[in-house]
Amino acid sequence: MATTLHTLAPGDEAALEAFLVQHADSSMFLRSNARGAGLADEGKPYQATYVAALEQGRIVAVAAHCWNGLVIVQAPVHTEEVARAAVERSGRAKRIGVTGPYEQVERVRRALGFAEHLAARDGREKLFVLELAALRVPAPLVAGEVVCRRSAPGDVERLARWRAAYSTELFGWAPGPALDASSREHVARQHEDGSAFVLVSGKEGEGEREGERGEPVSCTFFNARLPDMVQVGGVWTPPELRGRGHARAVVAGSLLSARGEGATRAILFTGAENRAAIAAYEALGFTLAGEYGLFLLAGAG
Repeated sequence: MATTLHTLAPGDEAALEAFLVQHADSSMFLRSNARGAGLADEGKPYQATYVAALEQGRIVAVAAHCWNGLVIVQAPVHTEEVARAAVERSGRAKRIGVTGPYEQVERVRRALGFAEHLAARDGREKLFVLELAALRVPAPLVAGEVVCRRSAPGDVERLARWRAAYSTELFGWAPGPALDASSREHVARQHEDGSAFVLVSGKEGEGEREGERGEPVSCTFFNARLPDMVQVGGVWTPPELRGRGHARAVVAGSLLSARGEGATRAILFTGAENRAAIAAYEALGFTLAGEYGLFLLAGAG
């Protein structure tokens, strides 16, 4: 069967969505970015060069080389070919890593010459799903002891600091002005599109510096979002406030908001070694659905 590699362009959206929806749980970055930023690539946030493998005129695999250098794949077949073509055709020198279904990420990592010893994150992540009708809401959120809300303009600087700390802790990225600037830019975008959430304490004395009455004590973000589905990413609680259920409550609060706006399903992925996070997500009703891959180069932030 003849296979052709096609660079997607405006007008190909329906064909791309028809393919990706068959792999909905592991395609949220691709689906959300394509819907929000389109298929043209001018180097703007969330844009990418998309290359698809076609068989009998139908998409059977796709890879995107994104504005920030990340390669995203949904390519059960022709995996290496579409990834190489996306990188070549983007004209973009920056390559920071690969994400997508785990086995595909491993093939692409090798095909693109990413050495394992250069990785800040080489994760075989656990992919979890939740039908939002089955969300189990933590008691402190129900009782109003804590409140989850979307970020306000005054939260952005704090969330940028937290985002930088999250990146240092999770990925080992070096603290400094470059990470601070990229974190601020990232948080500002998510604040503007309504994807950033904070948990605030309804009680006195939750913390000495952070967590006084009405102050943020935890945060989360949707790193991909569609009308019917959201992907949770970037959950963070300052170390001095951990062990109090804040992460579980902020995720639940964000999902209640998404459910109220029409979403019916949520997904997330986390490292298999992160047992505390897995326990928190399972307590909310998330169930294991498969494996996801995230390979990031050291210093990519």
